[in-house]
Amino acid sequence: MNQGNERTTSMSKTKGLVQMAIFAALIVVLAFTPFIGYIPLGFTRATIIHIPVIMGSLMLGPKKGAALGGVFGLTSFINNTINPTLTSFVFTPFYSLGEYSGGIGSLIICFVPRILIGVVPFYVYRLVKKLSKNNGVSSVGLIVAGLSGALTNTLLVMNLIFVFFRNDYAAANGITVKAVYGFILSIIGINGIPEAIVAAVITLVLGKTLMKKGVQERLGV
Repeated sequence: MNQGNERTTSMSKTKGLVQMAIFAALIVVLAFTPFIGYIPLGFTRATIIHIPVIMGSLMLGPKKGAALGGVFGLTSFINNTINPTLTSFVFTPFYSLGEYSGGIGSLIICFVPRILIGVVPFYVYRLVKKLSKNNGVSSVGLIVAGLSGALTNTLLVMNLIFVFFRNDYAAANGITVKAVYGFILSIIGINGIPEAIVAAVITLVLGKTLMKKGVQERLGV
């Protein structure tokens, strides 16, 4: 009996690792395929890598979602170290732009928001389902989960930049310190809002299929 339980537990762990590996592989492919995962905009990079993290959170749970967010953060760290843009110092302590350089704040900015992308959508989706008393796949829940995941990334990253690097970030972009938060808000509007809308749409489309009970059973989720 114990051997049977151990075998079942082992198979469950193996399935979980395989599922994690699939999502992680997708994140890595997006991250290191030019102009797909990270889209350079000069002053920053737009991204769609948060989408597999959001889906991983919804399908695999917040712990595995957080681990996938960590993979996202690692790809961002590597990209900003070996293929830097003007302000990559805010994402890696190993890149400097003249007198401006990263530090411990760079690691916090690079990893903490990305890890939370794998946590927040799971609980947002569950809350929406609970409030709407929906026993099936919630379209509204998927939309809100997609929005929340993308905005978690954008809002935390940009506000943490203000907390840790406002002076250097302002100087690197050729603006005054007084104007830096307005500049950050403009990036949130120009970059973050479209990212969130795209995330909501894709999360809805993928979630309506992948989160059906029959599909999840066949996937072993």
